[in-house]
Amino acid sequence: MLDDFFIRALLGGIGVAAVAGPLGCFIVWRRLAYFGDTLSHSALLGVALALLLEVNISLAVFIISASVSLTLLLLQRMAPLSSDALLGLLSHSALAIGLIALAFMTWVRVDLMGFLFGDILAINRLDLLTIWIGGALVLIVLWRIWHPFFASTVSLEISRAEGLKPERSEMIFMILMSLVIAISMKIVGVLLITALLIIPAATARKYSTSPEQMAVLAGLTGLASVVIGLFGSLEWDTPSGPSIVVAALVLFILSIIPGPRLKSKLRIKSDSKDPLKSEVKT
Repeated sequence: MLDDFFIRALLGGIGVAAVAGPLGCFIVWRRLAYFGDTLSHSALLGVALALLLEVNISLAVFIISASVSLTLLLLQRMAPLSSDALLGLLSHSALAIGLIALAFMTWVRVDLMGFLFGDILAINRLDLLTIWIGGALVLIVLWRIWHPFFASTVSLEISRAEGLKPERSEMIFMILMSLVIAISMKIVGVLLITALLIIPAATARKYSTSPEQMAVLAGLTGLASVVIGLFGSLEWDTPSGPSIVVAALVLFILSIIPGPRLKSKLRIKSDSKDPLKSEVKT
């Protein structure tokens, strides 16, 4: 019989995977992997702020990640630098400031490895409540902005012409990303969050014939990664967070091995009549 802490870890991991999958699809479609890294690295600064002010860690991480997202939007309009350069600046600066702040807080014992690589087995009931309520909120909001945000992913010009306000959808998406990072930090840690967002989505893309199907398959792939990774961690006594990411990687590798299975490649393409159409090549 499984222990309570292991069941809580499973439930927490499943909750995060269900949310990370659909969000990860947009990261893959829009090539935002570096943006995900930037927000995850800034989470460590949120941890330092939470310990300093003695507030909830998830709340502080969300505030810092959202602030970094809004700062990026502001700098894109003001600074004569490319988005990649700005992301690199914000990512490494936030990570360095967070590490220095934690080093100065000598009166606080910090499990740095737990924050960096996650400690899913330490999830309690409050964490579960935060993950599931926060995850449900993210999915509801994502469902509401799915049409305009996907339209801007297909064609920014067409979405503007149709009055879908892509800038607003992009800002909401950034806030959703910040919330997901805040609730998933305990699962895989700040250094591996982006992997949980990208790898299941990349795996699902091989078998999807529509954007909605890819979102569902990405969530299911993430769920399978959590289950396989946790049981593998239990069997071989390996770190739980990295084990989940390795399980996701194994599923991705299996998906690209040539074989008699059905493979479909989803490619987003603009269409003059319907900007939400996608072309599927099998």
